[in-house]
Amino acid sequence: MIDPTADLLPEGLEDRLPQSAAAATRIERAMLAAMDAHGYDRVRPPLIEFEKSMAARTDGLRTRNMFRFVDPKSLRMLALRSDMTAQVGRISATGLGSAPRPLRLCYAGQVARMTGDMLDPRREDLQIGAELIGSDTIDAAAEIVALAIEALEAAGATGVSVDFTLPDLVDTLAAAEFPLDPDQVQAVRRELDAKDAGGLKAAGGAAYLPLLSAIGPFEQAIARLEELDASGTLASRIEGLRQIAARVEGRARLTLDPSERHDLEYQSWFGFTIYAEGVRGALGRGGTYRIGGREEPATGFSLYPEELIEVLKTDEPRRPAVFLPLGHDREAAAELRRSGWRTLAALSETDDAAAIGCSHILDGQAARPL
Repeated sequence: MIDPTADLLPEGLEDRLPQSAAAATRIERAMLAAMDAHGYDRVRPPLIEFEKSMAARTDGLRTRNMFRFVDPKSLRMLALRSDMTAQVGRISATGLGSAPRPLRLCYAGQVARMTGDMLDPRREDLQIGAELIGSDTIDAAAEIVALAIEALEAAGATGVSVDFTLPDLVDTLAAAEFPLDPDQVQAVRRELDAKDAGGLKAAGGAAYLPLLSAIGPFEQAIARLEELDASGTLASRIEGLRQIAARVEGRARLTLDPSERHDLEYQSWFGFTIYAEGVRGALGRGGTYRIGGREEPATGFSLYPEELIEVLKTDEPRRPAVFLPLGHDREAAAELRRSGWRTLAALSETDDAAAIGCSHILDGQAARPL
């Protein structure tokens, strides 16, 4: 008896069939080409590293969700990467430690995590991103946001929207305008994340309630944030947000949620989440941060285009292919490949050119439509 479970894949993992794989390849190339055009050089870190190194490069990196195992050579703990950002930080501090700043790097590769979640059970993702290392200025942030939008557009995304946030907002206000005890800060952050007005009051954060109304389309939300900032504590951040928004105005729908921190806990003064029309969930996140172990400022983003691939794969065009009959002219076939054609050679008299996806047949030395 054949075991029906013998070829099952683990939960959260899947094969990419030809149409989907073609879309994934095109999207990866298009995004990397957009980054390369802006001077971002690609790096390719290894799939596995020492766990301690990965965790140290980005403060708070969730190592508990990494696949971990002992290296039989060194007997040290290894980890399968769940995020490439920390690896790029390591490269910038070691192999490229003496390179001129600002340093522009980009990357693409698979990442894996031990568990998914109810909204996204996937445990393997394609991560594509860019890091501008040595700067976390307004100009750097504006460049990164504009590049993230351009990369998605190059991949075929439409209706892009960007949601801005200020990840260190509570810390900034707690130190000045709306003082909090150290043990209250985390509770106030949590209730703001949950958008829970009652919980916010109970946590001692009643003064932070107006932040729940400073959410929505960028211009209206930033105006409400300015009204809240009576003492000017947030003036430089508000001006920074306005300058970044001006850089990408007209290219994306812009919104603001100043207290949002979901998956942005490692960012410093600026963060953003990016979406596209017709694609479920966020396509990526980015912002300013400091590279752990070196404390060098950086600005970057990571895109996870799996859902975009699912949306676009059905429209992924098949490349025209030329059927090569038995006894065909091999030099003519080679010339077709050199000029960009794809060829499929017959292996028997029964091979059906149309059935195997060919649009043309080699007739003498030329490609003739079927």
